[in-house]
Amino acid sequence: MMLKYLENLPSDQEIHEFRNGIVRWFGNNKRHYPWRETDDPFRLLIAEMMLRRTNADQVKNVYIDLFKNYPDSYSLSKSDEKKIEEILYPLGMRWRIPSMVSVAQQIQEKYRGKVPETREELITLPGVGDYVAGAVLSIAFNKREWIVDSNIVRVFRRYFGITTSREGRRDKHVIEIAKVYSSCENPRDANLAILDFAALICNPKTPRHESCILRENCFYLKS
Repeated sequence: MMLKYLENLPSDQEIHEFRNGIVRWFGNNKRHYPWRETDDPFRLLIAEMMLRRTNADQVKNVYIDLFKNYPDSYSLSKSDEKKIEEILYPLGMRWRIPSMVSVAQQIQEKYRGKVPETREELITLPGVGDYVAGAVLSIAFNKREWIVDSNIVRVFRRYFGITTSREGRRDKHVIEIAKVYSSCENPRDANLAILDFAALICNPKTPRHESCILRENCFYLKS
């Protein structure tokens, strides 16, 4: 996939080299969470809904508790929202609860208990946007699907020196970079790698330049 070249946009080759460096780093530095250890797309979908605006370490125990009580989409679709509220209480944001139950119900009714495998279908589910859809497709199904959140925007902006809007994650050129980035043999690891890199190395306040294997070509560090 070739990017339409705009001012300051990286080439496909630069994106590929950037991705290869992050994936090499990821091999020895990946974070371990229970939703990364399952091959169940539904559990990953619910985990991604829980992770919205929430630290992953906060989600870990709640995720375990939820699936101990409701192990699949069928049981969650029949659940009592008050019981779900008790389980999710440590995460706050009660608006997630109806969406999660409704997602389970729709997967049961429309997709015979199976998580759909296209972005177009996934984003029709309650509470599922482009980020969650891309995460499920790339991580659960290893499809070449892009993800963009504020953390990924930050890494792209710093490393490539691109300009972005305040929102960033909706910028067409940012999405184009993410599409090229995820077009590889193992998009699952590529997308997990950049998420972990953004959290552990290229963090918002105190990026760890001394530990960054990409520092030689980083626009942010050079400038």
